[in-house]
Amino acid sequence: MLVHSRTARRAVHTLFLVLFLPVFALPLVVIAAASFATAWSGALPSGPTLTHYQDIVRGDAPRALLTSVLTALAAGLAALTLGTWAALAAERLPRRARRLLDGLFLLPVAVPSVVVGLALLVAFSRPPFLLNGTPQIVITAHTVLVTAFAYQSVTAALARLDPAYEQSAAGLGARPAYVLWRVKLPLLLPSLTAAAGLCFALSMGELSATVMLYPPDWMPLPVQIFAATDRGALFAGAALAVALMGTTLLVLLAVSRLRPRATYR
Repeated sequence: MLVHSRTARRAVHTLFLVLFLPVFALPLVVIAAASFATAWSGALPSGPTLTHYQDIVRGDAPRALLTSVLTALAAGLAALTLGTWAALAAERLPRRARRLLDGLFLLPVAVPSVVVGLALLVAFSRPPFLLNGTPQIVITAHTVLVTAFAYQSVTAALARLDPAYEQSAAGLGARPAYVLWRVKLPLLLPSLTAAAGLCFALSMGELSATVMLYPPDWMPLPVQIFAATDRGALFAGAALAVALMGTTLLVLLAVSRLRPRATYR
Protein backbone atom coordinates (compact mmCIF):
# COMPACT_ATOMS: atom_id res chain seq x y z
CA MET A 1 0.00 0.00 0.00
CA LEU A 2 1.24 3.51 -0.83
CA VAL A 3 0.29 4.92 2.60
CA HIS A 4 2.87 3.82 5.17
CA SER A 5 1.73 5.66 8.32
CA ARG A 6 -0.56 3.64 10.60
CA THR A 7 -2.78 6.66 11.26
CA ALA A 8 -3.03 7.43 7.57
CA ARG A 9 -3.88 3.79 6.77
CA ARG A 10 -6.68 3.86 9.34
CA ALA A 11 -8.01 7.07 7.84
CA VAL A 12 -7.94 5.56 4.35
CA HIS A 13 -9.72 2.40 5.55
CA THR A 14 -12.34 4.47 7.37
CA LEU A 15 -12.94 6.61 4.29
CA PHE A 16 -13.27 3.47 2.17
CA LEU A 17 -15.86 2.00 4.52
CA VAL A 18 -17.79 5.27 4.67
CA LEU A 19 -17.96 5.39 0.88
CA PHE A 20 -18.34 1.65 0.22
CA LEU A 21 -21.07 0.70 2.69
CA PRO A 22 -23.81 3.22 1.74
CA VAL A 23 -23.07 3.26 -2.00
CA PHE A 24 -22.32 -0.42 -2.77
CA ALA A 25 -23.02 -2.75 0.15
CA LEU A 26 -26.18 -1.28 1.68
CA PRO A 27 -28.34 -1.43 -1.50
CA LEU A 28 -27.45 -5.10 -1.95
CA VAL A 29 -28.30 -5.83 1.68
CA VAL A 30 -31.65 -4.08 1.26
CA ILE A 31 -32.43 -6.13 -1.86
CA ALA A 32 -31.56 -9.34 -0.01
CA ALA A 33 -33.80 -8.31 2.91
CA ALA A 34 -36.64 -7.35 0.57
CA SER A 35 -36.54 -10.80 -1.04
CA PHE A 36 -37.68 -12.28 2.30
CA ALA A 37 -40.31 -9.60 3.04
CA THR A 38 -44.02 -9.10 2.44
CA ALA A 39 -44.25 -5.41 3.32
CA TRP A 40 -42.13 -2.29 3.58
CA SER A 41 -42.85 -0.37 6.77
CA GLY A 42 -40.33 2.25 7.73
CA ALA A 43 -36.76 2.25 6.51
CA LEU A 44 -36.43 -1.53 6.03
CA PRO A 45 -38.65 -4.35 4.69
CA SER A 46 -40.73 -6.36 7.16
CA GLY A 47 -42.85 -9.50 7.35
CA PRO A 48 -40.35 -12.36 6.85
CA THR A 49 -41.43 -15.04 4.38
CA LEU A 50 -40.01 -17.62 1.98
CA THR A 51 -42.94 -17.35 -0.42
CA HIS A 52 -41.01 -15.45 -3.08
CA TYR A 53 -38.33 -18.12 -3.30
CA GLN A 54 -40.96 -20.86 -3.35
CA ASP A 55 -42.63 -19.06 -6.25
CA ILE A 56 -39.28 -18.93 -8.04
CA VAL A 57 -38.87 -22.69 -7.81
CA ARG A 58 -42.41 -23.34 -9.04
CA GLY A 59 -42.48 -20.65 -11.74
CA ASP A 60 -40.59 -19.79 -14.90
CA ALA A 61 -37.59 -18.32 -13.08
CA PRO A 62 -35.38 -21.46 -13.32
CA ARG A 63 -35.83 -21.50 -17.09
CA ALA A 64 -35.10 -17.77 -17.31
CA LEU A 65 -32.01 -18.22 -15.14
CA LEU A 66 -30.80 -21.07 -17.36
CA THR A 67 -31.42 -18.87 -20.39
CA SER A 68 -29.29 -16.12 -18.85
CA VAL A 69 -26.48 -18.54 -18.03
CA LEU A 70 -26.48 -20.08 -21.52
CA THR A 71 -26.57 -16.65 -23.14
CA ALA A 72 -23.73 -15.37 -20.96
CA LEU A 73 -21.61 -18.46 -21.59
CA ALA A 74 -22.09 -18.29 -25.35
CA ALA A 75 -21.57 -14.52 -25.54
CA GLY A 76 -18.59 -14.65 -23.17
CA LEU A 77 -16.88 -17.39 -25.15
CA ALA A 78 -17.50 -15.61 -28.45
CA ALA A 79 -16.34 -12.27 -27.03
CA LEU A 80 -13.21 -13.81 -25.54
CA THR A 81 -12.35 -15.49 -28.85
CA LEU A 82 -12.97 -12.38 -30.95
CA GLY A 83 -11.34 -10.02 -28.48
CA THR A 84 -8.22 -12.16 -28.09
CA TRP A 85 -7.91 -12.66 -31.84
CA ALA A 86 -8.29 -8.93 -32.49
CA ALA A 87 -5.82 -7.98 -29.73
CA LEU A 88 -3.19 -10.36 -31.12
CA ALA A 89 -3.74 -9.00 -34.62
CA ALA A 90 -3.63 -5.37 -33.46
CA GLU A 91 -0.25 -5.97 -31.86
CA ARG A 92 1.33 -6.19 -35.33
CA LEU A 93 -0.57 -3.25 -36.84
CA PRO A 94 0.79 0.28 -37.29
CA ARG A 95 -0.10 2.76 -34.59
CA ARG A 96 -2.80 4.56 -36.61
CA ALA A 97 -4.49 1.32 -37.66
CA ARG A 98 -4.39 0.09 -34.07
CA ARG A 99 -6.16 3.24 -32.88
CA LEU A 100 -8.81 2.73 -35.54
CA LEU A 101 -9.34 -0.86 -34.37
CA ASP A 102 -9.55 0.32 -30.74
CA GLY A 103 -12.24 2.79 -31.73
CA LEU A 104 -14.26 0.16 -33.58
CA PHE A 105 -14.28 -2.17 -30.57
CA LEU A 106 -15.09 0.63 -28.13
CA LEU A 107 -17.94 2.01 -30.25
CA PRO A 108 -20.64 -0.35 -28.81
CA VAL A 109 -19.60 0.76 -25.30
CA ALA A 110 -19.60 4.45 -26.22
CA VAL A 111 -23.26 4.41 -27.33
CA PRO A 112 -26.26 3.32 -25.22
CA SER A 113 -26.90 -0.40 -25.38
CA VAL A 114 -30.45 0.25 -26.54
CA VAL A 115 -28.93 1.74 -29.72
CA VAL A 116 -26.98 -1.47 -30.24
CA GLY A 117 -30.18 -3.45 -29.81
CA LEU A 118 -32.03 -1.29 -32.32
CA ALA A 119 -29.15 -1.55 -34.81
CA LEU A 120 -29.15 -5.34 -34.62
CA LEU A 121 -32.93 -5.44 -34.86
CA VAL A 122 -32.85 -3.43 -38.09
CA ALA A 123 -29.83 -5.24 -39.53
CA PHE A 124 -31.06 -8.79 -38.93
CA SER A 125 -34.78 -8.49 -39.63
CA ARG A 126 -34.55 -9.36 -43.33
CA PRO A 127 -33.03 -12.23 -45.33
CA PRO A 128 -30.36 -13.38 -45.86
CA PHE A 129 -29.44 -12.57 -42.25
CA LEU A 130 -32.78 -13.14 -40.58
CA LEU A 131 -32.16 -13.50 -36.83
CA ASN A 132 -35.07 -11.51 -35.47
CA GLY A 133 -37.13 -13.63 -33.09
CA THR A 134 -34.35 -16.15 -32.42
CA PRO A 135 -32.02 -16.69 -29.45
CA GLN A 136 -29.06 -16.04 -31.76
CA ILE A 137 -29.85 -12.34 -32.00
CA VAL A 138 -29.77 -12.02 -28.20
CA ILE A 139 -26.44 -13.81 -28.02
CA THR A 140 -25.12 -11.60 -30.83
CA ALA A 141 -26.18 -8.45 -28.99
CA HIS A 142 -24.48 -9.58 -25.78
CA THR A 143 -21.35 -10.51 -27.72
CA VAL A 144 -21.19 -7.08 -29.36
CA LEU A 145 -21.62 -5.35 -26.00
CA VAL A 146 -18.96 -7.29 -24.05
CA THR A 147 -16.30 -7.95 -26.69
CA ALA A 148 -14.74 -4.54 -26.05
CA PHE A 149 -13.92 -5.52 -22.46
CA ALA A 150 -12.24 -8.75 -23.56
CA TYR A 151 -10.30 -6.86 -26.22
CA GLN A 152 -9.10 -4.22 -23.78
CA SER A 153 -8.12 -6.80 -21.14
CA VAL A 154 -6.04 -8.86 -23.57
CA THR A 155 -4.52 -5.73 -25.13
CA ALA A 156 -3.38 -4.51 -21.71
CA ALA A 157 -1.94 -7.96 -20.90
CA LEU A 158 -0.03 -8.03 -24.20
CA ALA A 159 1.47 -4.62 -23.44
CA ARG A 160 2.83 -5.98 -20.15
CA LEU A 161 4.08 -9.25 -21.64
CA ASP A 162 7.84 -9.61 -21.77
CA PRO A 163 8.82 -10.18 -25.43
CA ALA A 164 11.90 -12.16 -24.34
CA TYR A 165 9.84 -15.38 -24.05
CA GLU A 166 8.54 -15.11 -27.59
CA GLN A 167 11.94 -14.10 -28.95
CA SER A 168 13.68 -16.98 -27.17
CA ALA A 169 11.23 -19.54 -28.54
CA ALA A 170 11.55 -18.10 -32.05
CA GLY A 171 15.32 -18.08 -31.73
CA LEU A 172 15.26 -21.79 -30.91
CA GLY A 173 13.46 -22.49 -34.17
CA ALA A 174 9.83 -22.58 -33.00
CA ARG A 175 7.27 -21.71 -35.64
CA PRO A 176 4.87 -18.76 -35.07
CA ALA A 177 1.90 -21.06 -34.45
CA TYR A 178 3.86 -23.04 -31.85
CA VAL A 179 4.99 -19.82 -30.14
CA LEU A 180 1.38 -18.62 -30.01
CA TRP A 181 -0.13 -21.82 -28.58
CA ARG A 182 2.72 -22.97 -26.32
CA VAL A 183 4.26 -19.69 -25.16
CA LYS A 184 2.09 -16.64 -25.64
CA LEU A 185 -1.40 -17.91 -24.79
CA PRO A 186 -0.27 -19.76 -21.62
CA LEU A 187 1.32 -16.50 -20.41
CA LEU A 188 -1.96 -14.72 -21.10
CA LEU A 189 -4.12 -17.26 -19.25
CA PRO A 190 -4.60 -15.14 -16.08
CA SER A 191 -5.80 -12.20 -18.16
CA LEU A 192 -7.97 -14.46 -20.31
CA THR A 193 -9.73 -15.94 -17.30
CA ALA A 194 -10.28 -12.46 -15.85
CA ALA A 195 -11.72 -11.26 -19.16
CA ALA A 196 -13.98 -14.32 -19.35
CA GLY A 197 -15.37 -13.64 -15.87
CA LEU A 198 -15.97 -9.97 -16.69
CA CYS A 199 -17.75 -10.79 -19.95
CA PHE A 200 -19.94 -13.37 -18.22
CA ALA A 201 -20.94 -10.97 -15.42
CA LEU A 202 -21.74 -8.14 -17.83
CA SER A 203 -23.83 -10.43 -20.02
CA MET A 204 -25.77 -11.79 -17.04
CA GLY A 205 -26.92 -8.28 -16.11
CA GLU A 206 -27.58 -6.85 -19.58
CA LEU A 207 -31.14 -5.55 -19.99
CA SER A 208 -31.57 -2.60 -22.38
CA ALA A 209 -30.69 -4.32 -25.66
CA THR A 210 -32.18 -7.63 -24.49
CA VAL A 211 -35.63 -6.11 -23.94
CA MET A 212 -35.73 -5.04 -27.59
CA LEU A 213 -34.58 -8.36 -29.01
CA TYR A 214 -35.58 -11.37 -26.91
CA PRO A 215 -38.14 -13.84 -28.34
CA PRO A 216 -40.87 -15.19 -26.03
CA ASP A 217 -39.17 -18.57 -25.70
CA TRP A 218 -35.77 -17.05 -24.79
CA MET A 219 -36.38 -14.66 -21.89
CA PRO A 220 -33.27 -14.00 -19.74
CA LEU A 221 -33.75 -13.40 -16.03
CA PRO A 222 -33.06 -9.61 -16.09
CA VAL A 223 -36.09 -9.19 -18.37
CA GLN A 224 -38.22 -11.16 -15.92
CA ILE A 225 -36.93 -9.00 -13.04
CA PHE A 226 -37.86 -5.87 -14.99
CA ALA A 227 -41.32 -7.25 -15.76
CA ALA A 228 -41.92 -8.15 -12.10
CA THR A 229 -40.91 -4.73 -10.79
CA ASP A 230 -42.78 -2.97 -13.59
CA ARG A 231 -46.06 -4.48 -12.43
CA GLY A 232 -45.31 -3.58 -8.79
CA ALA A 233 -44.06 -6.96 -7.51
CA LEU A 234 -40.97 -5.47 -5.87
CA PHE A 235 -40.36 -8.27 -3.38
CA ALA A 236 -40.68 -10.99 -6.02
CA GLY A 237 -38.31 -8.99 -8.22
CA ALA A 238 -35.87 -8.73 -5.32
CA ALA A 239 -35.88 -12.52 -4.92
CA LEU A 240 -35.18 -12.93 -8.63
CA ALA A 241 -32.36 -10.39 -8.34
CA VAL A 242 -30.82 -12.36 -5.46
CA ALA A 243 -30.97 -15.53 -7.56
CA LEU A 244 -29.28 -13.69 -10.43
CA MET A 245 -26.57 -12.26 -8.17
CA GLY A 246 -25.96 -15.60 -6.47
CA THR A 247 -25.57 -17.48 -9.75
CA THR A 248 -23.22 -14.83 -11.14
CA LEU A 249 -21.10 -14.84 -8.00
CA LEU A 250 -20.84 -18.64 -8.05
CA VAL A 251 -19.55 -18.60 -11.63
CA LEU A 252 -17.12 -15.78 -10.85
CA LEU A 253 -15.90 -17.71 -7.82
CA ALA A 254 -15.25 -20.74 -10.02
CA VAL A 255 -13.36 -18.53 -12.49
CA SER A 256 -11.31 -16.98 -9.68
CA ARG A 257 -10.21 -20.45 -8.61
CA LEU A 258 -8.91 -21.05 -12.12
CA ARG A 259 -6.79 -17.89 -12.12
CA PRO A 260 -4.17 -19.08 -9.58
CA ARG A 261 -3.71 -22.29 -11.59
CA ALA A 262 -3.28 -20.26 -14.76
CA THR A 263 -0.75 -18.01 -13.02
CA TYR A 264 1.16 -20.99 -11.70
CA ARG A 265 1.24 -22.55 -15.16
